[in-house]
Amino acid sequence: MALQIVRNVCTACGDCEPVCPTKSITPWKGVYKIDADTCTECEGEFDAPQCLDVCMEDDCIIAA
Repeated sequence: MALQIVRNVCTACGDCEPVCPTKSITPWKGVYKIDADTCTECEGEFDAPQCLDVCMEDDCIIAA
């Protein structure tokens, strides 16, 4: 399963991009997106998705 960023909630702060161990988060049309093909929800590397830990916006990053 992969996570996704809700475009109209994302503030484009960029905090999520550097913490992604699979480099699945990239800038896209003024905000950020998560590549569902490479997102692992940090399984095998961390106990919880790192992007969720750093995102300050409620319901910005959700399960796809």
